[in-house]
Amino acid sequence: MNDATNKGGMTFGHGTAMYVGAVLGTGVIALPALAAEQAGPASLLAWLALVLLSAPLAGTFAALGARYPDAGGVSTYVRLAFGKHAAAVVGWWFYLAVPLGAVPAALFGAAYVSAAAGGGTTATTVTAAVLMVVVTAANAVGLQVSSRLQLVLAGLLVLLLVVSVGLSLPHADMDNLQPFAPHGWAAVGSAGALLVWSFAGWEAITHLAGEFRRPQRDLPRATAVAVVVVGALYLLVAFATVTVLGPGAAGTDAPLGELMAIGLGGNARWLAAGAAVLLTLGAMNAYYAGAAKLGAALGRDGALPRALAGGSMAGEVPRRSLTVNSALSFAALAVVVATGVGSRPMLLLTTGSFVAVYALGVAAALKLLPARSKGWAAAVAALVAVVALLVMSGPYLLWPLAVAGAALLYLRINRGRRPVQEEKEERPEIVAEPSM
Repeated sequence: MNDATNKGGMTFGHGTAMYVGAVLGTGVIALPALAAEQAGPASLLAWLALVLLSAPLAGTFAALGARYPDAGGVSTYVRLAFGKHAAAVVGWWFYLAVPLGAVPAALFGAAYVSAAAGGGTTATTVTAAVLMVVVTAANAVGLQVSSRLQLVLAGLLVLLLVVSVGLSLPHADMDNLQPFAPHGWAAVGSAGALLVWSFAGWEAITHLAGEFRRPQRDLPRATAVAVVVVGALYLLVAFATVTVLGPGAAGTDAPLGELMAIGLGGNARWLAAGAAVLLTLGAMNAYYAGAAKLGAALGRDGALPRALAGGSMAGEVPRRSLTVNSALSFAALAVVVATGVGSRPMLLLTTGSFVAVYALGVAAALKLLPARSKGWAAAVAALVAVVALLVMSGPYLLWPLAVAGAALLYLRINRGRRPVQEEKEERPEIVAEPSM
């Protein structure tokens, strides 16, 4: 197997940490309780289903990233499969989804901090803004600093989750599993729609594939480890939430804090706040890094203004793209605060965008990956997952539909513009199919 070395400095460990941070994210902070409120103990089935559905999605994007390591990520794969118009659409979906998703992510983590320190809405808003500043600064310094930070954050995060769940499980009561489906079996599907947020992220690291030293070897391995780690942690936290907290789980916005308090005794609000901050920084760090690289690639390819093109090559820092993405995040936060609508609409709009990205990404994989290879087989299985996610997303797919119209209008207005590089230079080198 050709094991070519890139200019990037990301290793297997860095990549695994990026994946864990991107996918584990902020969902574990609040969604176990929200899902339990929706479907009772049967919400565990929704968690299990989404863990199983996410595995082929992860495998598909790992195969694409290893074979076509480019900052454009899913946008590059769609361009190679279906042309520049489809690539621009999927690129806009992801690039504009990150600022929307940054708002609920930052607010989820900030809520834990304000609960520990007091201060209400003002403290939550200020903390959310500080989290955005920290992540922007980390990525502005450079991806190697960002990925090292992610490695530390992921390690601390996994340790905190394992300790809190492990110490709380001796207090589990299996009677809390009855009645198993108090709201009916249809509620499992409703819970699954909420949990889609928890599993978005498998596509995010594809934008960083070119930053791996050995993408065709390390990217699939990092993906496999992350699938196991993320799936196990989600299931453990969800099981502990249902069996330890029981019916009371539905009434708390901070289930992780409750588990820590039960397991450690006393007031564990600050420890819970620390875990929430780690989760938030990890998820936002991975998404900001991926979006910044994508914006630079879209500027290079003509789908966004040429001014954003700097930093698309491996080892470069896409500071202009990062600045735009960060500014949009702050603008979205300002809208939420000013209108008082809360973070839920932003969360669901983000989920709709990522599901749309998955749909085109899997379609591209089926066309690009060698037939009957492991990556192609994963894409076939992922097709089932995508159909299920599209059904769950429902009306929130109207947002990516509107963004697609805007992207196509931009291309039409700028149809005379040539890409920064010629097509031959734009296309990433095709490397040997990785063993997965």
